[in-house]
Amino acid sequence: AHPEGLVFNDLKRLCDLTDGNLSRQIQVLDEEKLVETWKGTRNNRPQTLVRMTADGRARFSEYLSELERVIAAASTTERTPERTPGRPATS
Repeated sequence: AHPEGLVFNDLKRLCDLTDGNLSRQIQVLDEEKLVETWKGTRNNRPQTLVRMTADGRARFSEYLSELERVIAAASTTERTPERTPGRPATS
């Protein structure tokens, strides 16, 4: 949704993560070449810009397609009757 990328604080708010959690996730994604990061300053404050790479976008799209397949399969799977803990299922 943001081809130009997002600055760290905007991404943190959007994902509802702590600084440390987001930093670690970005580090892992950067190591896999799924995102790119640029560090700079704006208004004399450090700022990090994070943007998905072409490979990152492709992999994310594949993930969403797989998730849609899982959801579709789960919604069409026949539900089994719920059991009471400690009691065998009845036929």
